[in-house]
Amino acid sequence: MTAYILRRLVQTLVVIGLLSFFCYYLMTLMPGDPIDEMIAANPFATSADAERLRQLHGLDQPVHVRYWNWVKMIASGDLGYSRTYRVPVTEALGKSLLNTSILAGTALAFSLLVAVPLGVWAALRKGSRVDYLVNLFAFAGISVPSFWIAIVLILLFAVYIPLYPAGGTQSIAFGLGPWESLLDRVQYLVLPVLSLSFLSIGTYVRYTRAAMIEAMANDYIRTARAKGLSWNRILIMHGFRNALIPLITVIALSFSTLFSGAIITETVFAYDGVGRLVFLSIQRNDFNVAMVAFMISVTMVLVMNMIADLLYGVADPRITYS
Repeated sequence: MTAYILRRLVQTLVVIGLLSFFCYYLMTLMPGDPIDEMIAANPFATSADAERLRQLHGLDQPVHVRYWNWVKMIASGDLGYSRTYRVPVTEALGKSLLNTSILAGTALAFSLLVAVPLGVWAALRKGSRVDYLVNLFAFAGISVPSFWIAIVLILLFAVYIPLYPAGGTQSIAFGLGPWESLLDRVQYLVLPVLSLSFLSIGTYVRYTRAAMIEAMANDYIRTARAKGLSWNRILIMHGFRNALIPLITVIALSFSTLFSGAIITETVFAYDGVGRLVFLSIQRNDFNVAMVAFMISVTMVLVMNMIADLLYGVADPRITYS
């Protein structure tokens, strides 16, 4: 197990290094740079000033030299400075990371609470009306665009039936107690969570249904029934546990996808998260913030993939790591 984990960590570091260079190179291909924006905002700046600033920030050097300087800066713990927000990148990303973690974690938990029972229920009633209705709901969730769901939710629950705020992260209010502050944050989370969850529930339902149908058709289910085991024990210990293998993969990777792919949802709801921050940073050529956010997303995908591989052995003791 230890050798396997060390081997996967080395592979993860290599992939992170390759992807970081690829992302950094793509960022340099974008039209314009921060110096161009600084010069455009100052009518008294000259071409000599632009050249001096590029030399000062190292933008006149080749891509591989600039990338290596950036890697050394990151390795030393200095994530750089945000030219847009005029603060260190750690300060710009800190609050957004927390907000996106709360949003993604809540959406994942809600999706699983709804999707897994629906998938199991549909699998146990394969071919029935319940199965067709659950499949219809799942296909609708997979097919509908995320921005459309977000707009519909805003129209329904913020305009026509004003139950929740149309956008934002929390109210600008002073003197709120802990419970009032928590309830305020929950109100702003409801619509973004529903928007993200609606897209995920359909996927989880389909995977759960397919995995349960396959698991319940195996010979060990008939053997368990012949031994006289209770239906609940057969369903949970023999059916659902063996259906967890594909679900673990989907769930582990889905959290990283929710975390890094909530750009549209966070932008529509004006939610102060990493997705919206990356979107604005790219628009404003704030390379330091965008690159660090990209690396966090890439690292999370690779780490969650490794965690999923380790959880296979927990779900199925027959799986060993050598």
